[in-house]
Amino acid sequence: MRADCMEEVSACLRQEAHMHLLIVAAGSGSRMGADRNKLLLPLAGRPVLAWTIDAVMGADSITWVGIVGQPVDRAMIMELLAEAAKPVVWIEGGSTRQESVERGLQALPSVAQHVLIHDGARCLAEAALINRCAEAVVAGEAVIAATPVTDTIKRVDGQGIITGTPDRAELWAAQTPQGFAVEQLKQGHAEAQAKGWTVTDDASLYERLGWPVQVLEASPANIKVTTPFDLTVAEAVLALRAKRQIGL
Repeated sequence: MRADCMEEVSACLRQEAHMHLLIVAAGSGSRMGADRNKLLLPLAGRPVLAWTIDAVMGADSITWVGIVGQPVDRAMIMELLAEAAKPVVWIEGGSTRQESVERGLQALPSVAQHVLIHDGARCLAEAALINRCAEAVVAGEAVIAATPVTDTIKRVDGQGIITGTPDRAELWAAQTPQGFAVEQLKQGHAEAQAKGWTVTDDASLYERLGWPVQVLEASPANIKVTTPFDLTVAEAVLALRAKRQIGL
């Protein structure tokens, strides 16, 4: 297909998507050693979450945004969204990420057919990646952003002894956004609740149910800011991007 035709298809997909996106922002700062939500910590002069919001607002595929957070953070988070260019709804999160996503799904408008789930802590995601994920979901795929693993990974038992080395060629580090058909993802969460499953991302529900999920290769820079070291890395990436924007 010619490049101009592909661009037309992508534009049509985005136009028809009415894509809804949930930002999961209900975490804490425990691993960061902070006494507050890590998403409200400063990064290059702004809260971490502000950078995430910028990417979401810059993605023309997104037409509705839900922020899933804790009541204690509501005022500060909504202040970041005071001039949001898209409709934004506050959703009270749960005690786990899984519960927070489930609550977010229940708060979606009845017209929502597709949804992207994005970690608020992935503040280096770019609008182009969000649009790519949206296009894949509208085209009929469950999809996650991910990057190939470059380190050699070891399986280790409870005593710290290596028990195996998985084939690195088959390993990808999962990221977000992760995109799904709304009703199918709701079904997955209902199954998890009924069977007592605990998962750390939504793609894991699909794996357990035998449903296919497509990997969409993303930049290794799309890290989840969890530790002080991650903040340092994120600041360096943002500084590099700023230099590129001004042609340095």
